[in-house]
Amino acid sequence: MKQAFAKVLAVAVLFLSLCLAVDAMPTKLPNHNEKSQRIVIYLNEYIEQLAAKGEFSGTVLLAKGDKIFYSAAYGLASKRFNVPNNLDTKFNLGSMNKMFTAIGIMQLVQAGKLSLTDKLSDFVDETWLAKEVSQKIEIHHLLSHSSGLDNYFNRTFMTSSKNNFRQLDDYKSLIVDSTLLFEPGSKARYSNTGMFMAGVVIEKVSGQDYFSYIREHIYQPAKMVNSDSYEMDQPVANLAIGYEANENKATGWQNNNYMHVLKGGPSGGGFSTVHDLHQFALALTQYQLLNEKLTKELFLAKSKLAYFDYGFGFTLRGDASNRIVGHGGGFSGIGSNLDIYLDQGYVAIVMSNYTRGDRQVRNKIRELLVKS
Repeated sequence: MKQAFAKVLAVAVLFLSLCLAVDAMPTKLPNHNEKSQRIVIYLNEYIEQLAAKGEFSGTVLLAKGDKIFYSAAYGLASKRFNVPNNLDTKFNLGSMNKMFTAIGIMQLVQAGKLSLTDKLSDFVDETWLAKEVSQKIEIHHLLSHSSGLDNYFNRTFMTSSKNNFRQLDDYKSLIVDSTLLFEPGSKARYSNTGMFMAGVVIEKVSGQDYFSYIREHIYQPAKMVNSDSYEMDQPVANLAIGYEANENKATGWQNNNYMHVLKGGPSGGGFSTVHDLHQFALALTQYQLLNEKLTKELFLAKSKLAYFDYGFGFTLRGDASNRIVGHGGGFSGIGSNLDIYLDQGYVAIVMSNYTRGDRQVRNKIRELLVKS
């Protein structure tokens, strides 16, 4: 009896200590049920072990609706200056920007300024793509990776100065010679070029540059105050530097400063925080960014890629009773993921400044939320 009581007391003390550490705001934490208590305890122990082994650096947030029940930061935002990550540290999103681009297109559809069956050739000239290519592609193909376009992250991009690519027009030379890998709509293949061209359409139809449009129509309505596509040659407060393990370097690490884009765009590369992405998930599922009909359209399977279903700018997982939508992003020094559990009401966010640094934590969270 004494042993059982001692075990319960130890668990309670551990859980209370975690609550006091999480986000440093215990008064804002909800009343935890047994499931969330188990998740917090198991997850915190798991992440601490990963961080101690040098396998995780970043931030994690779990919420049920608008109630955050776990948030924590681990590792360093800058190894050079020994600056720790915190819950407001901005991490690179990788391909997660694709969600914002798809929503931007659907907002223009909702406003009656665009149709999903419009031809890409209606919005771009041959300085972007040859007519015989653009006239075969419809707007919905761009959002579902079924356009037949490939990826502009080609050898020319990799060997060029990243200083050459700041605005969307700067990428024309990388895209203009693109040909179709297959007839649009006949199959699916993940395409950064396709989603990038959706951003070009947003500029043409809205009359705004892509970055201003996303800032005004997504970040601001969702109260995402620490999100943007920052120019990396400018000082940005509280921004994490990406790292990849490299045994050939004296420090064992290599940063991604000279590998990644100077400024993100429609297909990826912006920055955000766990709190901002939580705000985004709430705004999206409460239909503050799109009406209910078009929001649900984002989450309907349009294409089957090699290992997951895809809607419009969102990956789709789970089954009919446990639907999970969101997106991940990865590159050298980047590993971020957002999972929105449409049926259970959970929001799970992992952001890391290590290559694929989100994956072990992301998978553990999925396991705990499904099985706990």
